[in-house]
Amino acid sequence: MNSFSGVAIEAGIWLGGKSDTVLVDLGFQDFAPAAPSLPSQTAWRGLITVFTPTDSSLLTCPSCSIQVLLQEHTIPGIFPPSYLRTLAFGTKIETLASGRCITVTSANNASKVFVDGVEITHPDLFNDGLTVVHGLQGFLSLLSSYSCSVERMIGISFLPQPPNSTASLIMHLMLEEAILRLRISGYSVLAVALRVKYAELMELRTMTVFALNDVVVFSGEHEYVTNFRFHVVPNRLLMANDLEHLQAGTLLPTMDLAHDLVVTNAGGGGPLDPMRINYVKFTSPDLMYNMKMAVHGLSMPFPHLNLIAAIGMAQSERSRHEAPGWKMAGNAGIGYSMGPSYGLEWTAKIEDDHSL
Repeated sequence: MNSFSGVAIEAGIWLGGKSDTVLVDLGFQDFAPAAPSLPSQTAWRGLITVFTPTDSSLLTCPSCSIQVLLQEHTIPGIFPPSYLRTLAFGTKIETLASGRCITVTSANNASKVFVDGVEITHPDLFNDGLTVVHGLQGFLSLLSSYSCSVERMIGISFLPQPPNSTASLIMHLMLEEAILRLRISGYSVLAVALRVKYAELMELRTMTVFALNDVVVFSGEHEYVTNFRFHVVPNRLLMANDLEHLQAGTLLPTMDLAHDLVVTNAGGGGPLDPMRINYVKFTSPDLMYNMKMAVHGLSMPFPHLNLIAAIGMAQSERSRHEAPGWKMAGNAGIGYSMGPSYGLEWTAKIEDDHSL
């Protein structure tokens, strides 16, 4: 049995009354008695991340309420270690204790992550995509009423009530969780777009979303908001590795039924020759993902192209790469080839105008 405090949280607390347990017994004991009372004390019914202190650390505060400590150690949404490391230094996240925020910091090139100064020494003690548990080396003191004074993420459900079917319920939870994570990651415009398009997105099985951060949107790229559907590939969950393996000329249908995206440059060319969709490179591949959606960061919106011309150029470039005698660079098998002049000029223009 390990030394971390108990978290036995039932799925019924979070997933519409189901009786099966998400976490039955990790060998942690002290928080377990408080879990059943959590639903009546909080408004959140979605995915959660729990930061669990050691059993021995709880003994240092015998007068502390276990119920309050559990709320203050639990945040809405799924926050794996890899995602916590991407957060800006000092990011505040509101816990299930209303008006109380934890502060996330990192050190040593983000190799270590701290919650209110306490190191996460046992990341991903449990992670099933619905609940995440991280072990802390130490104890979080009771949070101050001023802990959310700089910035805050509201820990309440702001989407419509979840539907009854299992498939729809999962999509609802994934959208809810994505909105929460994007809001504190500098993608609040995208978070709002997901909320506004909720009814349409709920009809999808999965999705791939291409995103602009708030700085880029507010610096003048407002067409991203009006063309949001053009930046969503419905019913396909494409991670960065999947995109890298798409051939040049591959069409990607979008939610904008009148316009598709096209892979204009295939991946595998190395950092100086990355893949492009509609001649745009990615700035943050795999920015955020869960069971139903993958989000990739861009530095500019996708331009609308003449697809026939774009596909022709992409396929011509691919044929040149596959032709006998195509020169390989070093031992890496990276191919270098001069494509059609129009494609090079168009790509260069995009990069010059947007500092890619």
